[in-house]
Amino acid sequence: MTDSLPKDVADVLDLVLNPDEPIHVALRRQVPHLRVKSRCECGCGTAYFDLDAGTVELAPTGPGTVVAAETQLFTETGECPGEVLVFAQGGYLSWLEVCSWSDDVEVNLAAARRWLQPPS
Repeated sequence: MTDSLPKDVADVLDLVLNPDEPIHVALRRQVPHLRVKSRCECGCGTAYFDLDAGTVELAPTGPGTVVAAETQLFTETGECPGEVLVFAQGGYLSWLEVCSWSDDVEVNLAAARRWLQPPS
């Protein structure tokens, strides 16, 4: 989706933001303008964004902080060890969160990207 973001973040945003949903389309237009300002230090891959709001169109997500997109993660064996959430604040992409629900399966951005890829 963009060269300005790390590939893992850009790939997961591309996989989670549905190009057929109007709010996601508006958020996808913001992606080329995003920069990662920080990442979670635990290794999960959660990324917090910086965005110059004056350079992009506001997405119709409503005021405040909302979960603009969410996708459960399924392993090759069908287990659901976590999810990916995309947050928007006031209509602007704010952060991408990788959540783990499992003590047995490591859930991070690399695994999420692998599990979200359509089967070939």
